[in-house]
Amino acid sequence: MTAQTSLSNLQVGDELHQPLTVGRNLFSQVMTVLAFALTALALLPLFSVLLEILNQGIGQLSWDVLVNLPAPVGVTDRPDGFANAIIGTLIMVGLASAVSIPFGILTGIFLSEFATSTKFTRVVHFMLVILSSVPSIIVGIFAYGVVVLATKGASAFAGGFALAVIMLPTVALTTEEALKLVPNSYRLASASLGGGRFQTTFRVILTSAVPAITTGVLLAVARAAGETAPLIFTARSSQFWIQGLFEPTPSMSVLIYNYAGSPFSEQNKLAWTAAAVLLGIVLFSSILSRLITRKRSTR
Repeated sequence: MTAQTSLSNLQVGDELHQPLTVGRNLFSQVMTVLAFALTALALLPLFSVLLEILNQGIGQLSWDVLVNLPAPVGVTDRPDGFANAIIGTLIMVGLASAVSIPFGILTGIFLSEFATSTKFTRVVHFMLVILSSVPSIIVGIFAYGVVVLATKGASAFAGGFALAVIMLPTVALTTEEALKLVPNSYRLASASLGGGRFQTTFRVILTSAVPAITTGVLLAVARAAGETAPLIFTARSSQFWIQGLFEPTPSMSVLIYNYAGSPFSEQNKLAWTAAAVLLGIVLFSSILSRLITRKRSTR
């Protein structure tokens, strides 16, 4: 019996070292080429949009555009820009991030590490999935009813509230999934060394999941920075510098929406430039976060 087993194992080993047949090699190569072709086909719309934005928007990009207010239509003796919209976008996304990121990460930690496999966890997870699927215009109407009507005016605070509602489920769900991807051996090793649940979660598990959590946060920030419908209901717009958090506040997305539908070619061109600048802001924040995360992981 032992000799037969050894002979069988030897035959299996010989088969493993034999080259693949011509048919299997051909099938593997065809599938590889097909996978790359479909990937390129899926990325083609993304790169076409990116190239069109850069082609149409880079030509009008200048320092004056980034530091000046929008000029009235037909006025040529003063620079035309959208500095107020850049500041407004940063303020509202910053307000939303200050609320949604900590609460979202804590929610994800609770669902993944402290309330696993309970009815309450399943209900909360289901509600987060539903909330992440709600159209942004519905969130804008909700924020309008909750904040704008209560404060009797559109404002950066109302816009930040709407963006926070949009960002929160994305951050929470990605944090939960990122923590679940951490191997269970990390938890067992920490427990064997005397680490409590809080120590294991915040010093071992959370640290290991930082890159994945950062990706989720960046996705949420990028979505919030590009939202238009909620800000039309909550922040409106303005052609002037921001006067306060409870005043109508301009944003890049609303400016792009207004200028893209304008009958004036000057504003159409400025909409392309604003789109390129907004794309650059999101890209810069992503690269900066990646560098900080990588440096921290290296340490």
